[in-house]
Amino acid sequence: MSNHPPTPPTPARCVVVVPVKPPAFGKSRLGGDAQHGLPDPQRRELAEAFALDTVRAAAATPGVEAVLVVTDDFRLAAAMRDLGAEVMPDGASEDLNATLVQGVAEVARRWPHAVPVALVADLPGLLPEELAAVLDEVVEHVDAGRAVFVRDRAGVGTTLYAAPPARFEPGFGLGSAERHAGSGAVEVGSAATSVRADVDDVADLGAALVAGVGPHTSRASGRRATHEG
Repeated sequence: MSNHPPTPPTPARCVVVVPVKPPAFGKSRLGGDAQHGLPDPQRRELAEAFALDTVRAAAATPGVEAVLVVTDDFRLAAAMRDLGAEVMPDGASEDLNATLVQGVAEVARRWPHAVPVALVADLPGLLPEELAAVLDEVVEHVDAGRAVFVRDRAGVGTTLYAAPPARFEPGFGLGSAERHAGSGAVEVGSAATSVRADVDDVADLGAALVAGVGPHTSRASGRRATHEG
C-alpha cells in the first residue's frame, strides 16, 4: 500500500460555453431531400437531443465549473437548466462567433477566474473523461496566454476553441480549423475521438450511433442509450 497522499482532484477552472440554435433551425443538413435526408420533425428532435447530450456530458466533466448555454429557445433553455447549465439569451443569433464572444464576456463577468471554452452543440457521443483530458491541455496553454482548438473528425472544422478572455477571437465557419491554426492557435485533442465527432449530416449520425451516443440522442434515433453514465 502506497504511503503517498491521494492526488487531489482537478480544480474546476473551465466554464464551457455552448451556443445552441433553436432546433427548428439547427442541423439543416440532416434534412435535405426525402431520399437521403430525415423528416423535418426528426431533424428537429435530433438537433435538440445532440445539444442536450453535449451539455449533459460537459456538465459531468471534471474541471468544468459551469456550462453556459447561449440560446433563444425558451423551451430548450428550461431543459438545459434541468441539466444544471446556466442559460443566457443569444443577442447575435445570426453570427456564431459574435454569439461566442458575447458568451465569453458573460463568463469574464460571472467567473472572472475561469478559462472560457467554446464547445459546439452537436457532440452526442461526448465522453466526460475525454473532454477532461482535453481541458487539462487547454488550461495549460491558456494560462500561458495561448489560444487552442480541437479539429473535427473531418479535419476541416472546429469543435472546441479556447483562449484568454482578452484574446478570445473564434473563427468558426467553413474551413475553421485552418483559420484557427493560421491565427496561431495550438491544436490539441487529436486523440479525443468523442470531442471531435460532431454531427452535420446523415453519415455523421450513422457513425455517431455506431460509436455510442447519450440518452437523448438514443431516444430521438429510436435506439437504446449507449452512454448512460
